[in-house]
Amino acid sequence: MIFFSSYVRLLRTRARVRFFTFFFLLAAGAVVYFFATQRTDNIPVITDIDPPVGMPEDLLTITGENFGTTKGNSYVDIANSRITGSRYISWSDKRIELRLPANVQDGLVTVNTGNGRSAPVFFANKSNIPVPVRTDPKTTVPFIQSVSPATPAAVTIGQTITIIGSNFGMARGNAEVYFTANREGDGRQFIAASANDYDYEYWSDNEIHVRVPDGAASGLLYISTERGESQQVTLSVNFAAGKKDYTNLHTYSLRTVADLQNNSAEATQDIILYMPRPAVSSMQPEATIGEISPAPLISDDLNNIIFQSSIPPADEAKHSFSVTSVVKVYAITANIIPRQIAAYSDKNRLLYKTYTSPEAGIPSAATAIKELSETICGKTRNPYDKAKAIYDYIVENYKIRSMVRTGNVEATDLLERKTGDAYDFAIVYTALCRAASIPALPMCGVFVEGQDSVKNHWWAEIYFENYGWFPVDCALGAGLEYRLFAPPDNPRLFYFGNLDNQHLAFSRGRNQIRSSLSSNRVVQRPRSYALQSCWEETNLSDANYSSLWSDPAIIGIY
Repeated sequence: MIFFSSYVRLLRTRARVRFFTFFFLLAAGAVVYFFATQRTDNIPVITDIDPPVGMPEDLLTITGENFGTTKGNSYVDIANSRITGSRYISWSDKRIELRLPANVQDGLVTVNTGNGRSAPVFFANKSNIPVPVRTDPKTTVPFIQSVSPATPAAVTIGQTITIIGSNFGMARGNAEVYFTANREGDGRQFIAASANDYDYEYWSDNEIHVRVPDGAASGLLYISTERGESQQVTLSVNFAAGKKDYTNLHTYSLRTVADLQNNSAEATQDIILYMPRPAVSSMQPEATIGEISPAPLISDDLNNIIFQSSIPPADEAKHSFSVTSVVKVYAITANIIPRQIAAYSDKNRLLYKTYTSPEAGIPSAATAIKELSETICGKTRNPYDKAKAIYDYIVENYKIRSMVRTGNVEATDLLERKTGDAYDFAIVYTALCRAASIPALPMCGVFVEGQDSVKNHWWAEIYFENYGWFPVDCALGAGLEYRLFAPPDNPRLFYFGNLDNQHLAFSRGRNQIRSSLSSNRVVQRPRSYALQSCWEETNLSDANYSSLWSDPAIIGIY
């Protein structure tokens, strides 16, 4: 205390003491600043860690500066946990390598030396990061667990198989079961089971009962739903009754057109048009709709493109409606083994019941038809022999005419008149087969003679158990003259079971269309290129308009 008082008195009285004191304090401050600066400059700095997201036992590389040339007492801290010495692989002033411990956690990484602690960098343990759960395809897309009868046991055409699995959907909707197709061509082709043939018998989310469709072959099977496709499984198909050949593919591009015109000066004409779309079958497996003009009311109906139009009064303009499509057609060779065609064992099958029953336009229950069928077939029991006997009777006893009959005439007139057109032959043959308990369909479409020549035409198909559909064209067998690309040596023999690729079908059976208007007028077009109960309907019983339907026009043949 005495020293401090004396020193203060000297500062006040002696200038030299004040001078030396000032310089001493200045020097001391410089020394302190120097050492403080040196310590800050040597604090470790992390510029990068690799990887920033890692797993236990991964190699972690820390780059930066001021780590020190040796580790010494320095260390790395991750998530407030010091990394032990055995984990360090290398340590240099700008790079540290270490092996992450098994218990590493998410957190901050720092490098700690005698000069201080670095600014932290974040590290994440990958095993702790939540990730979206990947959807197991087996929980969304259809999955086939088994098919019975199980392969290698072979099934036949029309036989029911049971598919067990998951994610098929509670109802079929637009879902399909696809089978390898029995068709000529490069690559594997598939054919779906047919709703028209009533192939789908039961459908639930984990079980399907479906019949092997006409046109299927040994190969693969899969299920397609809105959620995707199942895996493909093998299926063996047995052709004990004969295997059809589908060859000589022709692709047709065609256009169908209808023109309307309002003839009334006072009333608006509300008209609905039902424009037939090409059918799909084993011989005609693809019918793709192209341009539709104008926009239709319904484009995805199974049998028709449906247009709706309101034409104002005094509108003299022609309103045109058109559909273009591309259709693939194969020629069929039967290769049937008649002795292997057995009597129908499954008479409860919906296909059998439907196509052996009478319906509008197919009077298989008419007395004249039943009596004639019994006379022709006699005591014959084999379905093939009965169908052949009916065919032979028609082509031998009735004369085919090339001109199509017009007016409201019945096909059964053929029995009395002994002459008729292709429509009469097809309908009478179908009715006689149904009367003989043979499932039969009238087929309706066009016969393509070339790009410049198309004629409306009618033929038939009959169904044999364990074989499938069997085409029959009585008109061509009876000598109806058409321009054939490759004429058969004997048309009568050929057109019982075989068919060329010039038959383009619009109808398989009769399409019964229900009226959509409560008070309407229905327009029919008998003996046209499709068999349907309604082509046009209007909201006025005294509708005054004109319509012109053109026969299908071939745009191209490939």
